[in-house]
Amino acid sequence: MEVAQRTGERITFDTCKEEWKELETLYADFESKHFEYRKTAESYFGQRNSCTSQIRRQQKKLKVLSGAVKKCEADETERAELISKINQRKEALNKVLNYLPKKNGFYLSLIVGQVNLTFDNEAEKYRYKDEYEKFKLYCTIMTLISSVLNFFILHNRISDAALSFFLLWYYCTLTVRESILIANGSRIKGWWVMHHYVAVFLSGIFVIWPEGQSYQEFRSRFMAFSIYQSFIQLLQYYYQTGCLYRLRALGLRPDMDITVEGFHSWMWRGLTFLLPFLFFGHFWQLYNAYYLTVLSLKYKFIDWQVPAIAFLFFVMFCGNFFTTLSVVTQKMKKRSSKSKQQ
Repeated sequence: MEVAQRTGERITFDTCKEEWKELETLYADFESKHFEYRKTAESYFGQRNSCTSQIRRQQKKLKVLSGAVKKCEADETERAELISKINQRKEALNKVLNYLPKKNGFYLSLIVGQVNLTFDNEAEKYRYKDEYEKFKLYCTIMTLISSVLNFFILHNRISDAALSFFLLWYYCTLTVRESILIANGSRIKGWWVMHHYVAVFLSGIFVIWPEGQSYQEFRSRFMAFSIYQSFIQLLQYYYQTGCLYRLRALGLRPDMDITVEGFHSWMWRGLTFLLPFLFFGHFWQLYNAYYLTVLSLKYKFIDWQVPAIAFLFFVMFCGNFFTTLSVVTQKMKKRSSKSKQQ
């Protein structure tokens, strides 16, 4: 029938009846398959809930057992061996939990409630992680292009506000995506999680900062900083992607590890050429905080956005600088201790 419609041939009523009979046969086959699918789905959800409850029960018993082993009198070697086995079992259960439903954190609960956001298989986890990486890359490229256009060509508040609103949307979306990644086993911890929440507030204040003398004096500096920041993020993305690919292939990093802002210990396995660029960016944030503080005093705090952004830039500097410095210091200590042992 489809061929007849494409060629313009006349379709008879008998042809329509034959088509309907064929459709009835196909629908009956579909109903059977759908029934089997529903049965499999119900069985799957039942088994999943059963596994979750059993794991919770084991975790409670292991917690009680661990406390009892530490208190009771026993041979130290046997005690250490049993504690080691208990800890191994805890780690095994935690890995299994990454594939079972869990309660969403506070932030995700505010946005989506307690909808299950844990992916059931490795393929879905990797696909979502790759989509996250692509999202960051594309948004960074768009930010770089917009910043260059605003710095060299466009000089109006509308284009500036569009860039600020885009950054606000980007960082808000990033916090949600990262929360879902954490729920699925990605290890994003410490300041690198908080950094994006600070960026959300900073971008939001930029959106509502009224055009005035203080804004115009800082505008070109912010656009220049945005260009540099986007360039560094692109550099980080390609460098960290290469590092993670090699380390995953060697089995030295978890598969759900992602590229994030800042410097990480595993990056020592390659060149450390990123460090000067990162530290320069950190001190540029400190300079922005200083310059905005001077503007606040110059214009007698007419616009509250100026000291607020100055404070947020200072928070970013402290978090980025001291976290990076801590990672570098720890890694250097480990390397020196290893060299002494050898």
